Amino acid sequence: MVKLFWVLLLASLTVLVQAKEALPAAANPELEARMLRITTELRCLVCQNQTIADSHADLAVDLRKQVLEQLSKGSSDQQIIDYMTARYGDFVLYRPPVKTTTALLWFGPPALLLFSLGVLFVVLRRRSRMPDENFEPDELDPA
Repeated sequence: MVKLFWVLLLASLTVLVQAKEALPAAANPELEARMLRITTELRCLVCQNQTIADSHADLAVDLRKQVLEQLSKGSSDQQIIDYMTARYGDFVLYRPPVKTTTALLWFGPPALLLFSLGVLFVVLRRRSRMPDENFEPDELDPA
């Protein structure tokens, strides 16, 4: 048992020795800050619930490289976002614009919530008007 403990301890220490600090994506800190700002506005197409900046998917890494290349060429933030939107559609935007094609995205959840609350209200109101005979009596505890 003691040997197993020492083996696990040594194995965990080797992991710590191999850990490294993340290297900056760009040599220029200002360029990296712009890249981070842009990539936090773009959705990872693989993960879908993460931004490109947060995702470790291969596609997200490639998209970060594309953003960095375009920034190096002198493209503005809006030009890069427009390029990504033209290539991947409004879905790539973490906050898509309100348009007819994205209306369900924006107004679907509140509409579903209101509909559900309406159904709950109607069901509870009908149940409150029903006579007691329609409900099963509680079972009495024999103790």
